[in-house]
Amino acid sequence: MSKLRTDADAALADALTDGMTIAVGGFGLCGIPNDLIEVVRDSGVTGLTIVSNNMGVDGKGLGLLLENRQVAKVIASYVGENKLFAQQYLDKVLEVEFSPQGTLAERLRAGGAGIAAFYTRAGVGTPIAEGKPLAEFDGYTHVQERGIVADIALVHAHTADPAGNLTYRATARNFNPLVATCGRVTVVEAEHLADDHTDPGLVTTPGIYVDRLVAARDRVKDIEKRTVRPRETAGA
Repeated sequence: MSKLRTDADAALADALTDGMTIAVGGFGLCGIPNDLIEVVRDSGVTGLTIVSNNMGVDGKGLGLLLENRQVAKVIASYVGENKLFAQQYLDKVLEVEFSPQGTLAERLRAGGAGIAAFYTRAGVGTPIAEGKPLAEFDGYTHVQERGIVADIALVHAHTADPAGNLTYRATARNFNPLVATCGRVTVVEAEHLADDHTDPGLVTTPGIYVDRLVAARDRVKDIEKRTVRPRETAGA
């Protein structure tokens, strides 16, 4: 059966329900599955738990779901540049579970690998560790962190082949390969759909993890924070 769908709406057809957990690849606005996020917004599902490094910016990326009041809980590493995210958290409208960035990455990887929990030193002695089991290894206290398994994983890739094997471009790779493994259903939008199968040595995410695939719409890629410096005069 082909994994390819005609568009993002078809890729998420009958997959979205209230109260579900959705893991989303990307970092800020880099490597985010814009088309799929917009379908989630337009579906109107509510009470969502979103697992992502952060929630984009106001009016873009996952910020669209916050504006639509569809999110009940976020598991992320930081509030980032999204003012609405911060305000909803401070107003106690939104439950937020903070996770150190490396720990969050490992929780996603562990969930995809079938590892229920692991121990790490990150967060020991801070609010991150409150209420979690502690154990000592090699003379150091570690905190137990649970692996994350999402109902749906939304991924953005640069190239996908007919089997759903994925490759990513530069920093747009970020959390996408980890998110791709941890979903009970993984839906991918790819900028390029290859006609032939990818050289196995070049595959980042094997197609076995991918359930549905769609071509990403061509769009302007937003820059979260543009940093520039004055052009130096020649010979200066």
